[in-house]
Amino acid sequence: MDTGVSVVGSGQVGAAPDVLRMRLSVEHDAADVSAAVAKVAERTDAAIAALRGQGVEASAIETSAVNVFRDYTEPGAPIRYRASHALTVTTKDLSGFGRLLTAAVGAAGNSLGLDNLQFDIEDKSELLTRARELAFQQARTKAAELAALAGYSLGSVSSISETYGAVPIRAFEASAKRTPGMAINISPGEHTVEVSLEVHFSWA
Repeated sequence: MDTGVSVVGSGQVGAAPDVLRMRLSVEHDAADVSAAVAKVAERTDAAIAALRGQGVEASAIETSAVNVFRDYTEPGAPIRYRASHALTVTTKDLSGFGRLLTAAVGAAGNSLGLDNLQFDIEDKSELLTRARELAFQQARTKAAELAALAGYSLGSVSSISETYGAVPIRAFEASAKRTPGMAINISPGEHTVEVSLEVHFSWA
């Protein structure tokens, strides 16, 4: 068994986000399943056209879910069917959220819902490099302290394993159907990348 000490170091680096992602959904229920599907398709196309009209590229609008199901009703009530189409819209215009939401609501009406809103950083490579450096420095400091307490000298690194997570400080959930025509003020805040390293040092 290799002798030495294993420690975990962590490093966090924050930066302003440069990407905004919002998840919009279009829903409709009807007595006939084909009618529900047709109406959702019509209003989804209208919402996409409105977003494209606001300068959103076609490649930045992605279907994230499509559902068609029999809606729950009380026993004896007429059968209803619900269809939905969820879109993930990505933009680098962080101040354009209100304009995009207004355009989508205007096109899809009360069928539109805002399910999620999240800020992100498109390229995290530099942040990850800096976080790794901080994590390793912390791990080495811990290991040196433990080695001194045990009466050993710290040797070379024999293994390293890494985990990391990207944590947006601000994420939102809302519903455009509950706030028709209402301006929603949002703040990007800061996006944090965290790296944890488990490092094993041998004794000198």
